[in-house]
Amino acid sequence: MSEENEMLLLLKELVSKVKNLEESVYHKDNLLMKAGLVVVNSPSPLMDNSNIPMGGSTIKKSMEWDDIHDIVNNMER
Repeated sequence: MSEENEMLLLLKELVSKVKNLEESVYHKDNLLMKAGLVVVNSPSPLMDNSNIPMGGSTIKKSMEWDDIHDIVNNMER
């Protein structure tokens, strides 16, 4: 029973710390929010594959595994 009590107390302590942290982050006078270090909406990264040059390269979009193994074997020689 004492182990369950300890776990319960630990969980209560963690919950209270998380609540205090949330209050400090979202408080209207918080310096982190004013400085812009904590933002609600952050930009999402975007990968653009259209600018990758495929001209004289040995790599093709429709390459088979056998072709890839051949290229690797040629590179090892």
